[in-house]
Amino acid sequence: MITKKMNKKIITLLLLLLSWSVMAQQEYLLSSKYSTDALKKMLIPQSQWTPFPKIDNRAGWSKADAAMLQSCISQAEDYLNYKWPPIPATTLLVTARTGSRSNEGISREKRVVLGTLLLAEIAENRGRFVDQIVDGVWSICEESWWGVAAHLPGGAEYGGLPDVYDPYAELFSAETGAMLAWVDYFLGEKLDAVSPQVRKRIYHEVNFRLMHPLMTKYNNSSHQFHRWMGKYPNGRAPNNWNPWICSNWLVFALLLENDESKRVETLAKILKVLDEYINPYPLDGGCDEGPSYWGAAPASLYDNIWLLNSATGDAFRYVFKDEKIKNMGKFIYRAQISEDYFLNFADAPPRPAPASELIYLYGKDIDDAGMMTFGAFYRKTNEMNIGGARFVRNFYSLFMPEAYRQTEQRLPLPKDVWLPDLQVMIARDAAGVTDGFYLAAKGGNNDESHNHNDVGSFVVFFDGQPLLIDIGQGTYTTNSRYATWFYCSDHHNLPTVNGFKQPAGITYKAADVSYKATKSTAEFSANLSGVYPEAGVNSWIRTVKLNRGKNVQIRDVADLKNAGSVVQHLMTCYPAELLKPGEVVIHYQTKDGKKTDFVVQYNPKQMKASVEKMRLDAEEDRSVKRNWGDNIHRINIEVIAPKTKDTFVLEVRKR
Repeated sequence: MITKKMNKKIITLLLLLLSWSVMAQQEYLLSSKYSTDALKKMLIPQSQWTPFPKIDNRAGWSKADAAMLQSCISQAEDYLNYKWPPIPATTLLVTARTGSRSNEGISREKRVVLGTLLLAEIAENRGRFVDQIVDGVWSICEESWWGVAAHLPGGAEYGGLPDVYDPYAELFSAETGAMLAWVDYFLGEKLDAVSPQVRKRIYHEVNFRLMHPLMTKYNNSSHQFHRWMGKYPNGRAPNNWNPWICSNWLVFALLLENDESKRVETLAKILKVLDEYINPYPLDGGCDEGPSYWGAAPASLYDNIWLLNSATGDAFRYVFKDEKIKNMGKFIYRAQISEDYFLNFADAPPRPAPASELIYLYGKDIDDAGMMTFGAFYRKTNEMNIGGARFVRNFYSLFMPEAYRQTEQRLPLPKDVWLPDLQVMIARDAAGVTDGFYLAAKGGNNDESHNHNDVGSFVVFFDGQPLLIDIGQGTYTTNSRYATWFYCSDHHNLPTVNGFKQPAGITYKAADVSYKATKSTAEFSANLSGVYPEAGVNSWIRTVKLNRGKNVQIRDVADLKNAGSVVQHLMTCYPAELLKPGEVVIHYQTKDGKKTDFVVQYNPKQMKASVEKMRLDAEEDRSVKRNWGDNIHRINIEVIAPKTKDTFVLEVRKR
C-alpha cells in the first residue's frame, strides 16, 4: 500500500529525475530542441530565404550605410583591371619545403578582391564589375585547393599537394564556398546573362569539394580531417574550426542547395556538430584560445545562431538566454586590458582588431549593455574593411541599426574577473579605467587550444601599457611548435626548475587553484608541481598578488626532492638592466612616449639576476616583432644556493 508520505517521496523523486532529464537535454542546446519534422516545417525554402535584400530590391539596399557602400565602390575600382593569378603547384609546395606559410597571400588576396567587387556591384547595380567577378569566380573554381597548404596532411602520400579526388573541408575552403554562395545569391541572374555555366560551375565545385564530403563521406569526427566535428583522439574539445567552418557550411548549404530535404538534413547535422563545440565549452565562457581567437570561436558561433534565426524565423532566439552563451560573449570585454591591448595567452596577439558591429549585436541579443557599449567603442564610420574571411559580417556592418550609431562608446573594464573553468584571474587597481596596475594570471593545462606551455604564468600592465608580457602569437610555420622559443615555459613569466621546462600535454596542469579579491587586493594561487614532472617537485605553490595602487608580488614556495637549480624568468618588451644587486630596472614607456622606470625587486642574498635581449631574426619571429617591436628582453633571476625547501619573492613596483 502506497501511503501519502510515500507518494510524496515518489513525486519528489520523479521531479528530480525530470529536472535531471531537462538538464541533460539542455546540454545539447541546439540539436535537442526540434525534431527533423519540426525543422522541415520552420526552415524557410531556399527560393524564399532572403538573409539580406536581393540586389534588385533597391528599397532594401537604401537602408544600408551609404558611405560604406561608396567605400566599397571606391575600393573595387582599383580592381577593375586586376589580373587573377593562378596558384601553381610549386607555390603550394613552399610550405612543405621550407615550413613557411608566406605562400598563402595569393589565395587570400583573390578572395578579398572578389568580395570587394561583389559588394561594389551590389552597391552600384550597373553591371560594371560583373565581368571581373566572373573572371574571379572562374579563377577560384580552377584552383586545385581552396585551403592553405599548412592544413594539408604531412607524409609521402600527399607530399605537400592536395588530393584533388578526395577533397575535405578546412577553414579556408569553407570560407571560399560561402563566398561563392554569396556571389550566386546576389548576382545569379547577372551571371546567367553572361553564361549559365558560371552558376553551374559554382554549384558543382562547392558540392564536390564541400557539401558532398561533409554530408556523405565522413561521419562525426571519424575522419582525421574532420575531427573538428567532435572530440580529438586525445580528448581535447573542438576549437574555433568547428563554429568557423559551420558558419560557412550553413551559408553555402542553405543558399546553393535547392533540394529541400537535403537542406533540412544538412541543418540537422550542423546543429549536432555545433553542439559538439558547445557541450564541453566551459560555463564561465572562457576562450582558451585567447581574445583574438574569440572572433573566430564564440563570435563564429554567433554567426551560426544569426544565420539559423534568419533561416527559421527566429526559432533559435532561445539560445541567447543560455548562461554559457552569455558568458561566451562577455569574455571578449572581460579579457580587455586597455583600448589597445587584450590578455593574449596562447597564440593570441596582444592587439586584436575587435569586430565592433558583431560585438554590439551579440551584446544586444544577450541583453548586455556593457558589451553593447564596448562594441560601439570601436565603431568606425564611412569605410568598409572588406575581408575574405567571415564574409557575412560585412553585411552586419552595412545594415547596423541606428541605435548602434547612437550607443555610448565606453569600455566596461571590470575591476575583477575570475574564470574558474579556464582558471584565469584578472584584476586592476580600479574599475572602468586603465590607470594603475593590471594583473592577470592563469592555471589551466598544457594542451589547451593553440597551446603554449604556460601554466602559472602572469602578465603585468601599467596605465594600459605592457610591463611584463606574454609573447603570444608568432608567425605560423610548419616547424615543431615546442622547438620555438616563445611557446616554451622558459620564455614565459615562469621558473625553470632543476633544468626542466614545462612539457606539453593535457596531464600537465595546475592543482589546488584558488582566487580571492578584496577592495585592496586580488590574489591567484596554484600548485605547479604537476607541470614539472621530471624536476623532482613535491610542491610548488605560486601566489600572484595585486596590492591595488602599490605593487604586484610573486611568491613561490618550493618543496623539491633535490636542489639543483632554480631560475625565474620574466619577459618584457622594454630594455631592462641590473643597476644594483636586488633590483632589475625596466625602462617602461607610457602611451605618449614618456619614460618611467619600474623595478623588479628580489633578495640579492638569495638570487642573482641577468638580462638578455632576444634575437628576432627567424621566420617565426616576424609576428613577435610586429606585435612588440624589436626590444624583447628576458630577465633571468637565478637562485644562488638552491635548497630543497625555499621561498622566492619578487616584487614589481614603480621606481
